[in-house]
Order: sequence, then C-alpha cells, then structure tokens
Amino acid sequence: MIGVAIAGTGFGQKVHIPGFQAHPRTEVVAVYHRDINKAKAIAESHNISHACDTLADIVALPEVEAVSISTPPFLHYEMAKTVLQAGKHLLLEKPIALNADEAKELYQLAKEKSLIATVDFEFRFVPGWQLFAELLSAEYVGELRLIRIDWLGSSRADASRPWNWYSDKEKGGGALGSLGSHAFDYIHWLFGPVRKLNAHLTTAIPARIDPINQQSKPVNTDDNCILTLELADGTPCQVTISAVVHATRTHWIEVYGDRGTLIVGSENQKDYIHGFRVWGSQPGKPLTEIEIPNRLIFPKNYADGRISAFIRVIDQWVQGIDQKQQTIPSLREGVYSQLLMDLSHKSHEISSWVDVPSLEAYLQS
Repeated sequence: MIGVAIAGTGFGQKVHIPGFQAHPRTEVVAVYHRDINKAKAIAESHNISHACDTLADIVALPEVEAVSISTPPFLHYEMAKTVLQAGKHLLLEKPIALNADEAKELYQLAKEKSLIATVDFEFRFVPGWQLFAELLSAEYVGELRLIRIDWLGSSRADASRPWNWYSDKEKGGGALGSLGSHAFDYIHWLFGPVRKLNAHLTTAIPARIDPINQQSKPVNTDDNCILTLELADGTPCQVTISAVVHATRTHWIEVYGDRGTLIVGSENQKDYIHGFRVWGSQPGKPLTEIEIPNRLIFPKNYADGRISAFIRVIDQWVQGIDQKQQTIPSLREGVYSQLLMDLSHKSHEISSWVDVPSLEAYLQS
C-alpha cells in the first residue's frame, strides 16, 4: 500500500479522500488543514490516522510516501516544493502554480529527485473523451480544418455568491485558471501544440460581497474567456469559456476535417464528468451517436463523477510509482497548460496575438 497524505480539504474531501480510499493500492494516512481542530475532525470522520496543521509535519511522517494537493492555486507552488524537497511523490491539482516559471521549477525539481509527479487533468480519463481521442488518432475526420470548443458553466453566475480567492487574480482565480487550464491540456493532448494565440478576457460580475466585513469588494478575475488559437499544424481553434452563464450545452468540442466531423459533448449541468457522448458523421451523412465501448466505461460509477475519473488518475500515478517511471500527464503537461494561460493574459493585456514557444524551448530557456 502507498501511504498518501491529503492537503486541501474542500475538493480534497469531496473527491481526493474518497478516490484514494476506494483505490486498492493507496491508503490515506494523514490530512492537512491549517486549523488543527478541523484537521482532527476531518481525520476522525474519514478514519485517517494523522491530522497536521503544517505541511512540514505531514512530510516528516515516515508512512507518508506521497502527497495529494488540492488547495487553492496560490498555495500550490510552496506546498509542492515542500513535498518534492522531502522526497515524496506528488499529485497536484491544476493550475499547478501561479505562473509558468514556478511550474517549470516544480517540474525540474521532481525530475532531479526522480519523483513521480502527476496533475489531475481528468478529462484524459473520461470514457467519452478516450473514445474521441481514439477516433481522432484513427483519422476519422481526416485532415483537420476547424476546431470549436465551448465550455459554458454557471458556477459563478449568481451575483450574490460571496467574494473569495477565486475573485482575486493574484491568488490564481478566474475561469481561465479553473477551466482554461483543463482546456489547454486537452487541446495539447488531442491536437498537439499551439503556435500562437489571441485572448480576450472579461469580468461579468465586477464586485462581490466580502463575507468578512459584508462590504462590496472588486473582482479582478475573468468570468468569460474568448480565445483563438492557431495550432502548430495551422488548424484554427476557437475556444469560448464562461463560468457565469446558464447554458444547456455545457461542454462541447466540434472537430471538422476533410473526411468527417467528430463531436464530444455533455449537457449534464450537475456533473462535468458524467454524461459525455460522442457523435460523428461523414460528408453528406447525418450526425450519428457513436457508442462508447465497454472497455472504456468506468467499472464503477460514483454519485460525484469526478471520483470515477480521479481513480483513473490515481491508477496511472500508482503505476508510475511502482515502475519508477514518470507517467503522462506529468508536471511537464502542467507547465505547458500554465504557459498558455500566462500568454493568454499577456495577449489580453496587449490586445494582440502572441507567439507560443515550443514546450522544449521554454523548458530549456
């Protein structure tokens, strides 16, 4: 069994703890919360041996071989560094840092110490997406001509939702960080690298109530992201991301090529993992749903679909730890996602296209 510690108890309690407790090869042995009483309460309710209020105490425990971090983004860099410097394997939520330079440093540190570090890019592990990737690899659409991505959610649509770290750019908040980080990873996975991009970011709800003093506090993060990418092979890709709209088609990818059309999409408002279906058509033929083969289906479904996908992320990570070999997605993929986010912010600030270096060139810079 691999002894795992959990740092981050929001998403950590909803997804990470149940995921690790369900996996046959991992045991949750410790939990971190900055408030020791909360740490103890969480440990007790989930039957976890150790509760700590510092990460130094967590990594000092001999039974902790690996740490899973799901705290807000502004805490990732320092925490991940502490974990890697202590020689523990790392599972990190995205975005992995506040900027690409921090992300690169973490990647290089994990490499130096021969540690297995993975990022929770869970769309790579969702059955519908895996079928979609297989069909793309089999040249179902032929030569790519156009890619359109819409990811439209309502998690921030309620203007009475209070101000929190998500409302603060310095803390890694915003739709680009929470959703764009995933989108940039799966674009790279499915279609390859990006040559240049143009981004326009807007804030739909400019102020929210601070829960501490009940005063209105400005929001400086993006609610909407309109992105135009040109892939390395020249294919145009249009991406629309929003966290403040009530849409029926929540997450939709359309790929058009000279030999066909391929779509993966979900209308499931409640759960962004469950409900993905795949459709395809050849020129002149109607769009038809393509059945997801049993070999790709989750062996067990959880009420919260994120757990089903997360268990597959754990699975890959555990294999890497067993075989002492880095798996994909790793921090390397996390660096690329972060680089594209940084360049999107830059593009928005200068209202212009920006060139994207290759990941290799960036890592060597």
